[in-house]
Amino acid sequence: MMALELTLMSWNVNGIRAAVNKGFVDFLKKKKPDILGVQEIKISNAARERVEFDFAGYTEFWNPAERPGYSGTAVLTIEAPMAVSEGFIVPGTKHALAPEREGRLQTLEFEKFYFLNCYFPNANHELSRLGYKEKFNEVFLKYVTHLELKKPVVACGDFNVAHQEIDLARPKENVGNPGFTDEERRWADTFMAHGLVDSFRHFHQKTAQYSWWSYRALARERGVGWRIDYFLVSKKLLPHVKDAFILDQIWGSDHCPVGITLALP
Repeated sequence: MMALELTLMSWNVNGIRAAVNKGFVDFLKKKKPDILGVQEIKISNAARERVEFDFAGYTEFWNPAERPGYSGTAVLTIEAPMAVSEGFIVPGTKHALAPEREGRLQTLEFEKFYFLNCYFPNANHELSRLGYKEKFNEVFLKYVTHLELKKPVVACGDFNVAHQEIDLARPKENVGNPGFTDEERRWADTFMAHGLVDSFRHFHQKTAQYSWWSYRALARERGVGWRIDYFLVSKKLLPHVKDAFILDQIWGSDHCPVGITLALP
């Protein structure tokens, strides 16, 4: 039986208008992802109507935050999905597990899987949003559990956490800092224990490679980064994941694209 090979990618662009000015369209044309989850679009629907983006060949789904110029997600896909939803609304119902006003989650249903584009909250300095993030994590896991009753899940995006010490260049100096607190790392453990597999770590168990770098002190040039962008897949789907990768040679944001290759019968 022939397999359908799909390239799925995720990229926190830190502002879609800025990313377009830094080569985002060329990236699309060169890499040609079948589905691309984009985070931190930082554009409202009203502002987007005043801008002409040239994403030829892609159907676009936008999910801005209520607050203009903040957060937000978007998905570009070649194949049209069966259904699309925003936030924690259980597919096929009008029931929301929790309100979500920051444009942090999109769900696209395809024949073989659900594609979740996620932008997890940052715990912030002084951990002022750690409680909010933990609640988001809790609802996210309940939501995934609902979806998996029907079909497996591919959840990608900026999770704003480095799970293990190998996932950041300077773990000892960052213990307790946002993105590397015990609470956030325990939630990553919980996701894995549920059965969501970190695809990159599955294929690259001992590889120290990063997806985000501070703009300060030439961190990216010096290789001082964090891996906080993930593709988590339901264990049932794992046999169809053929590769996972980080495109750290691509600039245009403080994050770089990450992705997986999926081969479906």
